[in-house]
Amino acid sequence: MLTRLSLSDFRNHRDAVLHPGPAFVVLTGANGAGKTNILEAVSLLAPGRGLRRARFGAMARQGGGGGFGVAATLGSGDAIGTGTQPEAPERRVVRINGGAASLASLAERLSVLWLTPAMDRLFVEPPGERRRFLDRLVLALAPSHAAHAARYEAAMRERNALLAGDARPDADWLAALEARMAEHGAALDAARRHAVALLDAHLGDRAPGAFPRAALAIDGWQGDGAMLAAALREARARDAAAGRALVGPHRADLLVHDRDQRQAAAQCSTGEQKALLLGMVLAHAGIVAARTGTPPVLLLDEVAAHLDPARRAALFAQLAGRGQVWMTGTEPALFDAVGSDATHMVVGQGAVLSGGEAAPA
Repeated sequence: MLTRLSLSDFRNHRDAVLHPGPAFVVLTGANGAGKTNILEAVSLLAPGRGLRRARFGAMARQGGGGGFGVAATLGSGDAIGTGTQPEAPERRVVRINGGAASLASLAERLSVLWLTPAMDRLFVEPPGERRRFLDRLVLALAPSHAAHAARYEAAMRERNALLAGDARPDADWLAALEARMAEHGAALDAARRHAVALLDAHLGDRAPGAFPRAALAIDGWQGDGAMLAAALREARARDAAAGRALVGPHRADLLVHDRDQRQAAAQCSTGEQKALLLGMVLAHAGIVAARTGTPPVLLLDEVAAHLDPARRAALFAQLAGRGQVWMTGTEPALFDAVGSDATHMVVGQGAVLSGGEAAPA
């Protein structure tokens, strides 16, 4: 969990400091006040581009110095941070305990999962959106997943460029790139399938409740490194014509069905899709806590407003005791049932108010 969070020139926050408690952290305020910006800042303390997947240059405060900083103290005592410098607004830097660090090393210290209103359409979006969601789930169980993904993508980009740039590309160099793709691609696929199997089994063992039970599977390439290397070698001509790799774990899709209704998630109502998604995240958080001893930090943006009162109460009841859960909403009354151990803050145009006292902003 986070015990302190500071934002410097991040979005509409000039110099905000928050001291969240260990359980629910409730941020309320008008639309546009900067609540989601705070969640986005927390999401950047894990590998990836954050919950909005925005350009880093767009995260720097307008009228600020050109860069931004996000820093946190964890319950473990570690100090982690990330940000950009004015001279390199799109180059992200990471620091852990005062020293330079890699993006992948963040996953070894903090697991972060999130749900945003934009994800309500996850089941009807293209497969890439579901892959990104799945990889966030996997990362909480296997911190090395981020490094495998980055190395696979880098090797694939080099291979695509080599195939596109030369009618007779160097066969040895192609083979070396394909070997890297095979090594890291097989690790990606294995980690995804392991996580999906765990989550599917966990959901299947649960009794029906307020949130529908999802049934999960992966659609796409499956195999070991040797099989992927052979498939890439055989697909060189086809990939050169297409301008991209047409085989591999980068084309996988997460298949989701309502287990009880026996219906594809994409065919469920909007409300049922949201409930399926919440049920998956709750189940996954439980798996992570049981296997690692530390629950992930959950970021739930505007989640209460999209649930009926019964499901809202069920959500708070299931989240209680599951570690640090950040939630946003426009109305404080939506969170009356979260309990007395919640940290309540009001956000207004970059100013963070907690207990009636203003933190610098």
